[in-house]
Amino acid sequence: MRRRFMISGNRNSISGSENRFYTDKMLWRLFLPLMAEHFLKYSLGIADSMMVSGIGEAAISGVSLIDFVVSLFNSLFSALAIGGSIVASQYLGKGMKVHAGNASVQLIWLSGSLSVLAMGGIYLLRPFILGRLFGDLMPEVELNAGIYLDITALSLPFLAVYSAGAAIFRCAGNTVLPMKIMLGANLLNVGGNALFIYALEMEVAGAAWATLISRILSAVMVIAFLVKARIPFMKGIRLHSLASAFAAGYRGAVGKILKVGVPYSFENWMFYLGRVLVLAMVAAAGTSALAANSVAGTIILFQVLPGMAIVAGMPVVIARCVGAGDYAQARFYNKKILGYTYLCLMASCVLVVVALPLTLRIYGLPEQTSAWIREIVWLHALFTVLFWPLCYVLPTTFRAAGDVRFPMWTSILSMIFCRLLFSCLFGIVLEGGVVGIWFGMFVDWVAKAVVFVFRYFSGKWTRFRLIRAEEIASFNPNQPLDFG
Repeated sequence: MRRRFMISGNRNSISGSENRFYTDKMLWRLFLPLMAEHFLKYSLGIADSMMVSGIGEAAISGVSLIDFVVSLFNSLFSALAIGGSIVASQYLGKGMKVHAGNASVQLIWLSGSLSVLAMGGIYLLRPFILGRLFGDLMPEVELNAGIYLDITALSLPFLAVYSAGAAIFRCAGNTVLPMKIMLGANLLNVGGNALFIYALEMEVAGAAWATLISRILSAVMVIAFLVKARIPFMKGIRLHSLASAFAAGYRGAVGKILKVGVPYSFENWMFYLGRVLVLAMVAAAGTSALAANSVAGTIILFQVLPGMAIVAGMPVVIARCVGAGDYAQARFYNKKILGYTYLCLMASCVLVVVALPLTLRIYGLPEQTSAWIREIVWLHALFTVLFWPLCYVLPTTFRAAGDVRFPMWTSILSMIFCRLLFSCLFGIVLEGGVVGIWFGMFVDWVAKAVVFVFRYFSGKWTRFRLIRAEEIASFNPNQPLDFG
């Protein structure tokens, strides 16, 4: 009889006599805390931009540009964390808890060590980032961007470690704890902004220091709770385990994590690179267009935020089904979660649009800048409720099954031939400005949605295997988990 793993409790019948891994209640227990966590996480960006907005448009633009660069690097490690959670969840679907624990420890090591290298890369590329990446910046924008970069780049390893720790808790079915950690970090960030920006008059540097301190706190807390929580599939972990895991020879899961994480990281890298190139087009339109793009980009995050949270938790669900060899359930949960995503995005888009007049008053930007923001936010809401789930939920199912190269190449080619090409056409050739440039992204969504729907119904994504038959055959369920 096929072994099945549950987050908690017994198997439940969801439809007819068919047994399912997760009830609706269990799925919402997974997704709702993730939505709250993502809301808290991205409110850091809007808190920074709102508090910095009083300094001027140059400060807003400088902060947003560097947030974008740090997010580009952080996306690589978020993808690596998702890769680790997919590998661990497939092992759990097979009942191979020792291997799942091994994969979790390796994920922390990989994320921490590679993010330190990435941080060094940012400092080495500092002249290129400030001098060429975004084109010719105004001197005030470049000055503020340089100050913010020098401080916030230090936060990259802490972001990576937090992402890895949060991914492990998701595998264990605990999404509440990372949410609480993010709440504490956000409160610290807002308080730090008030202290450093206003009381100590540190301006952009104050916002950067508040962000860095809050991210350090997040990483320290997630590791501390990870050790304290005694997660069943990491029963043998101790603080010294993280320092001795590689020396003890527990490297078997690294290849699988990289097999999933590297293509997804490369996809994210190219996606952000495309956004940087688009941002260079916006920067050429002037400081007001850049400010409109930056503020609109922050606001529209809250339109897609529930979907982003669902996509972050979805690999745990699908990978467990795939690990158990039950593709019927993988399809069942893909359909159910796709429906959840549409409902949540409709609600979030309505809320953001309704709150938009108040949001723009808080920013206090010039009328032309605000008009561009309104147009972008309304258009983004329309395309989000139509195409976003097909662009991002379906490829998440593919990756959880081990099919990572197809969504990678689809996204890269669509970015080049749709997003960049049509952004240039609508924004520059047809003189549509910053709003026209955003239309290029919407064309990109439509193209990806069509391709991913065909891929899903073809069933080719079910033919991939992360865990080989010989590894399953040699598995000893009585093997202890001991990291030294």
